[in-house]
Amino acid sequence: MAASSIAAFFALSFLLVLVPGADWAFTITSGLRDRSVVPAVGGLMLGYVGLTAVVVAGVAALVARTPGVLASLTALGAGYLVWLGATTFAGAKEAGLPQTDAGDTAAGGARSRVLKGAGVSGLNPKALLLYVALLPQFADQHGQWPLAFQIGLLGLLHMCTAGAVYLGLGSLARTVLRARPTAARLVTRLSGVAMILLGALLLVEQLPH
Repeated sequence: MAASSIAAFFALSFLLVLVPGADWAFTITSGLRDRSVVPAVGGLMLGYVGLTAVVVAGVAALVARTPGVLASLTALGAGYLVWLGATTFAGAKEAGLPQTDAGDTAAGGARSRVLKGAGVSGLNPKALLLYVALLPQFADQHGQWPLAFQIGLLGLLHMCTAGAVYLGLGSLARTVLRARPTAARLVTRLSGVAMILLGALLLVEQLPH
């Protein structure tokens, strides 16, 4: 696998991560509401690990060719985004406020953020199709490294890139907005609305044309 292919994939991966979406909304919200953004970002990375494993196993291509399965996954992911967006919007009044010791630092709270993050990235059918279309294009079909290893490596690179960006984004949101409760609540509500709209658009795409 050529170093130039890895560098090209990294550049494209970085640009894709910079495009705002559900991951951004979830990360910003976590930065404003939690003591640490690490569990939320860790959950997002866990979802990407799952997507990479699915692509390596060849399951993603099968899903992409099966409209019924893909439609079900889309509906599930869209419903999850709408629910998460609604709960985020409803909890906006807590944004920017100091968290108690029983909050997200507790094992149960951190576990909840990890699971929610994994759901945001792992249940996103658009991310699944992106992995199907993107990862194999940068793998060398005739290279010395096994194809599955190459795809796994590229998936790991994308995960690390996204993790670094999201940690910075969550920390920036925390630093800039935590001292501004009004702005923090506004951004949290906008993040909730963004997730609801993304989920609604996914559902609309499944309607018969």
